[in-house]
Amino acid sequence: MTDQPYTADPPELRRSLSVLDGVAVAASSTAATTSIGIGLGVTAGVVGLHLPAIMLLAFLPVLGIAGAYSRLNRVEPNAGNGYVWVGRSLNPWLGFLVGWVNIVATVAFLAYTTAVTGSAMLQLAGEAGVHRIGSLALDPGSTAQTTAVGIVVLVAVTLTAVTGIRTAARLQTGLLVFEYVVLLGFCGYGIVTGPHAFSLSWFDPFAIPSATALAQGMLLSVFCYWGFEAAFSVNEEVRDPRDASRAGLITLVTMLGLFLLGSVAFQRVLSEKELAGHGAEGLAFFGDRLAAQPWAALPLVALMFSAVASLQAGVIPTARGMFAMSRDRTLGPVWSRVSARYGTPAAGTLLIGALAAVVAGLALVIPRLADMIMATVNAVGIVVALSYALTALAAAARFRSLLREDWRQGVRAVVLPALSALALLGLGGYLGWSFYTSTDHFEASADNGWFLLTTPLAMIASGFVAAGWAKYVRRSPYFRTGEGTDADAPQLLTTSN
Repeated sequence: MTDQPYTADPPELRRSLSVLDGVAVAASSTAATTSIGIGLGVTAGVVGLHLPAIMLLAFLPVLGIAGAYSRLNRVEPNAGNGYVWVGRSLNPWLGFLVGWVNIVATVAFLAYTTAVTGSAMLQLAGEAGVHRIGSLALDPGSTAQTTAVGIVVLVAVTLTAVTGIRTAARLQTGLLVFEYVVLLGFCGYGIVTGPHAFSLSWFDPFAIPSATALAQGMLLSVFCYWGFEAAFSVNEEVRDPRDASRAGLITLVTMLGLFLLGSVAFQRVLSEKELAGHGAEGLAFFGDRLAAQPWAALPLVALMFSAVASLQAGVIPTARGMFAMSRDRTLGPVWSRVSARYGTPAAGTLLIGALAAVVAGLALVIPRLADMIMATVNAVGIVVALSYALTALAAAARFRSLLREDWRQGVRAVVLPALSALALLGLGGYLGWSFYTSTDHFEASADNGWFLLTTPLAMIASGFVAAGWAKYVRRSPYFRTGEGTDADAPQLLTTSN
């Protein structure tokens, strides 16, 4: 594979994607089946039987964020999206922080999803009667075993992502069709036949146990929606940048429908204790309650497909975000090398996969998979909320003149994004304070507040350190203007991949 090195005129990505390809990438990034199969159980442990309420509440600020992404994308399509938009409209340091926390959050997500993928495969092995390999008893709840299996899958999907988004999108489209058919079938059947009576209180946010539970549940739900913006990270590879906006919004609305369907179905079939107690094995337990084998294994297969697709979809936008940062010289030149054969940031894609594998290995300090999942989603939820909020504030700042010119447009472009940003910042701050006051010592445990707070703070602090290096050592011109390379009119190749 021959890579084009960094030059003054940055290498370009190939514009070959349709809106459906963008939907496939974004939907795989949000990983609805994984979020339903695992995220609902984690969230139920916080908010109890109010999953539909918390999913609806979280959708409102995320919808405001999506509107900000869409409007910014129309005036400035850029693979770095939030990094460029925030840097130009607010401050380059904050812009770099948005790009950085998205990178570290995705690497953490990939590490967690690697273990989830391995867990699903070990559960399937158990369903097939394979419980041991030699003297080793297979345990889908073991972080060590699930990580080892998942890393093999991570390597495979990373190599596929190198060959181009079009190839990855085709694979993800097939996986998504299977996932959604299984998900819709089992959730629909669960709603009709579940033993627990339907209750309107499930949709009542005022019945959530406490303000802390509300804040944590909201950020966990934001984590579930996280990924719709992956459509905007490939906006330099779609035939029309407006297709990225359509793909992002279509994905977000689809996720809302699926999360509400899954929430109601799980609460019809499972008790609150069962919901919160099965972690990474929640979807398999749900399937077992509704059908006999081999049909009961179908949700587990769907979970495995979802995890595989989200691994690949996580690698793709992260590599493109780092591509945009590298061509601005805020990151090293290796991230902006484009494969002459595939027209993709191949070296960066491989490095992202390698980093995720390393972080997955470091996560072995938390031996129980369920604890690792809880720690990861809390940390990622806080930093994603920060990233979303800063991007929405950038939109409000950039389009503030619309409040004088057309108040209707101004409400949509300025007021709604600003309110969404303030809601997410308030939730993140309140939750951080709750973590800080919940204990008086540090312990590497998913139920230790200082540990849960330290992880996102370390992600954010590392961003300011990296920004200082980019400004004072690399002397990136980005920190003078906040503008990305070719931000206003990217010159893109028209060759199809």
